[in-house]
Amino acid sequence: MISINRQIWICVRNYFFVGIYIVINIVIVFVFAAIAYFVGPSLVDVIGVGGVSALFVIVGAVLAPFISNVIAGASGHSEESDDVVSKESTTLYVGNLPYRATEAEVQEHFETKGKVFSVRLMRDRRTGKRKGYGFVEVASKHADKMVSKLNDSDFQERSLRVRLAKEKQSDAE
Repeated sequence: MISINRQIWICVRNYFFVGIYIVINIVIVFVFAAIAYFVGPSLVDVIGVGGVSALFVIVGAVLAPFISNVIAGASGHSEESDDVVSKESTTLYVGNLPYRATEAEVQEHFETKGKVFSVRLMRDRRTGKRKGYGFVEVASKHADKMVSKLNDSDFQERSLRVRLAKEKQSDAE
């Protein structure tokens, strides 16, 4: 389960990369149109002005996706990384937390043993005070190691209880 903030960030980031992809494609098409302008006079005699323009716009449009994929690959963006996050995350229950603990402190403590995606510390709805437990979303491949290493570990003078979280029960059951 991915937190809402992480889902929003993934959507914004993906839309940003789609926008960059479109801009790169347009630039590439214009580059090929500029090449046609300079190379075109020799080809005009053979296929005409309209033919030269159409040829280079088509070549640019066909090559643009390939070139922009190479550029996007070099930038390190991978859509697979989002799939890995959404499909291979595990939620851990963390109990006996100090009431003064913050999400950032808990995340820092857990990151010593593996990849952490999010931390949710539960609060009382009425008073807003922390309840002393929470949930940490971690990479599945690190979950078992985190449970074994962090269960009964000391954190801010308290002994943590860490285990795999149970699936959330639906209200209809």
